[in-house]
Amino acid sequence: MSEKKGTFYITTPIYYPSARLHIGHAYCTVMADTVARYKRAQGYDVMFLTGTDEHGQKIEETARAQGVTPKEYVDDIVKGIRKLWDLMNISNDKFIRTTDDYHKKAIQIIFRRLFDRGDIYKGMYEGWYCTPCESFWTKSQLKDGKCPDCGREVALQQEEAYFFRLSKYADRLMELLDGDTGFLEPASRRHEMINNFLKPGLEDLCVSRTSFTWGIPVEFDPGHVVYVWVDALSNYITAQGAFSQDDSDFQKYWPADIHLVGKEIVRFHTIVWPAMLMALELPLPQKVLGHGWLTSNGQKMSKSMGNVIDPEFLCDRYGVDAIRYFLLREITFGQDGDFNGKSLVSRINSDLANDLGNLVSRTAAMVQKYFGGALPVERESGEVDGDLIELANGTKAKVEAALEQLNFSVALSELFRLCSRANKYIDETMPWVLARDQAQKPRLATVMYNLCECIRIIGILITPFMPSAGGQIKNIFDEKNGSPDIFEWDSAAVFGTLPKDMGIGKPKILFPRLDIDKELEALAAAMPAGDAVPPEKPKPQPKPQIEYDDFAKLELVAARVLECEKIKKSKKLLRLIVDDGRERRQIVSGIAQWYTPEQMIGKSVIIAANLKPVKLCGVESNGMILCSESDPDTVKVIFHGAEPGAVIR
Repeated sequence: MSEKKGTFYITTPIYYPSARLHIGHAYCTVMADTVARYKRAQGYDVMFLTGTDEHGQKIEETARAQGVTPKEYVDDIVKGIRKLWDLMNISNDKFIRTTDDYHKKAIQIIFRRLFDRGDIYKGMYEGWYCTPCESFWTKSQLKDGKCPDCGREVALQQEEAYFFRLSKYADRLMELLDGDTGFLEPASRRHEMINNFLKPGLEDLCVSRTSFTWGIPVEFDPGHVVYVWVDALSNYITAQGAFSQDDSDFQKYWPADIHLVGKEIVRFHTIVWPAMLMALELPLPQKVLGHGWLTSNGQKMSKSMGNVIDPEFLCDRYGVDAIRYFLLREITFGQDGDFNGKSLVSRINSDLANDLGNLVSRTAAMVQKYFGGALPVERESGEVDGDLIELANGTKAKVEAALEQLNFSVALSELFRLCSRANKYIDETMPWVLARDQAQKPRLATVMYNLCECIRIIGILITPFMPSAGGQIKNIFDEKNGSPDIFEWDSAAVFGTLPKDMGIGKPKILFPRLDIDKELEALAAAMPAGDAVPPEKPKPQPKPQIEYDDFAKLELVAARVLECEKIKKSKKLLRLIVDDGRERRQIVSGIAQWYTPEQMIGKSVIIAANLKPVKLCGVESNGMILCSESDPDTVKVIFHGAEPGAVIR
């Protein structure tokens, strides 16, 4: 058994009840579930919290239009949300609803305590209000007169309200975000909070409303209801019993190790929430991680945009594990990732069917055919075994290193390197040839044992990402022949753990191959906009072939962006200072119309390091940043996870 290692508390945001959840909603929860399963496997006592944020003006208005009470309206939707999490194999330990009685009582205590301490006061509010986002904005914060978050219309509202003295905590918040605390990652989000909110100056925050009634009443002033952010953000502590008669879970698990949130609500979790905790004299969460959006053809998925796709359809058609794998493998954490039907089907066919599924089914079938389903005792090693065993022994550490950084794509890439190497090992050893010669049976037995060991290790390490596939792989091994410890997380670091006479069951097809044309038609039909896959674009004409020596002259290395700013004389150019592992260098790049300086700071990029210096708008550029260009209007920087100085080949 894995050694117990203490507690670990991870949360997702509590989701706003929406009549139709799309695959973008599932992205954050799948990430959090993967981390929770990984930490449990390591031996941590894990608390994984999710839930629903059920109060507000929008819900009140929608329920009234449908002729039901707000509670009846949200009750029906919450059933669907919980059903989706069950479908997607989400292993949350608690599910909080902000309509739960214990939460409402705790919020009233929190509000009163902040008022008694002078951190909440009554005043008059006038501001531009976005009903869908439940957010007030100043005129200067509006974008083209509309909500800067969702782009919808806003309305000027004035009403009596209570305010939280957010400005009182500005200096402490700056110290938290600008210091070397690791509180907010990735770095681009931290710079955004500092430059867009803290440096311009914090205004006190409206924390009650009188223009609607669907909310938690302010106990000492019943005409007011507690406004969304005090209500919603406090769920992370009220779910654990804070400000209740039994706060044992709160004492055990708080502070949270990770708040995992979408980039659009980072400011509430890293400015408003820490300030509230400071006012309550409670510990702050260890880390807030702001992930990017799941987009469709480059636009954020939303019902109003008509570009959403139903996760139930995807899971029913392709299996839950395939969808979980695609979300975690295709998208680099912290960046936006595009849902593309062709990429989904290609991932399923190449990674899951060809690499993983083929490895498991081929190996199990050969053990059945050549040894009657039981690994023999007699062994004989060969020259090509060492490389495979070395890779298998080191895979767990590489997967863990990536998971600690929530770099799911890299973690899965490392794991599938072992899948690919094991498949190559089959081609190198040719078991079907060995089976023809009785004298080669010990060698054949070693080959089968090595393959089964790789599959055992893969099955253990893949389980946090793909729980069902991990379970199916485990089930091909006969546990009667060995200790259950061979499937513990720590055993994945030790090649040779399988008992030598382990029974191997009959193979099953984990992931069948898909007809790509048929699937693209089905995906297109499932999209409300009928555009799951963008139309084919003209293929670029190839350039003349070059000699390898010509290519070898180009030095491509990994670099990290340390500083970035716009060049005043140009609308297209950014000036960047990067660390290439050897020195800091200045590069000018024509990406200003696609990236802001805040989006680039902290990112890992690939640079052409040995280009002769040139001057652009009078600024010297020592290198070039590599980008992809699908058309002149769509340029994307090639981000990655390599350390500065790594050579790109």
